[in-house]
Amino acid sequence: MPSLGSSAMIGIDTNVIVRLIVNDDERQSRAAERFIREHGGSGTPCYVSNMILIETVWVLETVYGFDRSMIADALAGLLDAEQLEFDSPIDVAASVEDFRHGGAEFADCLIGRINLLAGCSHTVTFDRKAAKLTGFKLLAGG
Repeated sequence: MPSLGSSAMIGIDTNVIVRLIVNDDERQSRAAERFIREHGGSGTPCYVSNMILIETVWVLETVYGFDRSMIADALAGLLDAEQLEFDSPIDVAASVEDFRHGGAEFADCLIGRINLLAGCSHTVTFDRKAAKLTGFKLLAGG
């Protein structure tokens, strides 16, 4: 995970990531691509937080109507970009695959993986779909 306050990285906002994926505004898409190519390629990685990934999935689903497969493919493409840095790429990749093959929301997939990384034995939930994920247990009474 990147260190807090690191001046070597540049954070990327959701709207920049969305422009890269959907390419719906040619001017902004080109600017986003150019920025990441120039800055990410110069040894200064562009940081994409977990919050940005969750928000990106929400935008792709609700605004652009992407299905699970399209979203998973887009996220996998981001993970392959060497100019981008993520909190925990291995856990993000596992979350993408959980999302691709399951019924839970991407946020739940990522929450479960992050909690396991943090040392949690499991995450309790009332969400029956999330409870099917690795690292989750259904909380009785819900």
